[in-house]
Amino acid sequence: MMPHNGRPLDLARNWQLARTQYAAVVTELAEVKRERDEFRAALAELRAAVTARWEAEARVAELYRERAIARARAVERDPNAMLN
Repeated sequence: MMPHNGRPLDLARNWQLARTQYAAVVTELAEVKRERDEFRAALAELRAAVTARWEAEARVAELYRERAIARARAVERDPNAMLN
């Protein structure tokens, strides 16, 4: 077959080149998808760690509050002392 520029086309060679390039693209796509999946897994792990930290901080704050309330209840007031 002759293209417009006058040189013959090697269809078999061009077809093989296209298949090789396609295989390279498919391989690269698979690698990118694997990296994406690893990133998503790491992100999910990080989110879980952050959520656990927030819950732990909230629990610590709750325990401090309960301790303060318990200390306040444990203090006996001197009935002879002025309120102000």
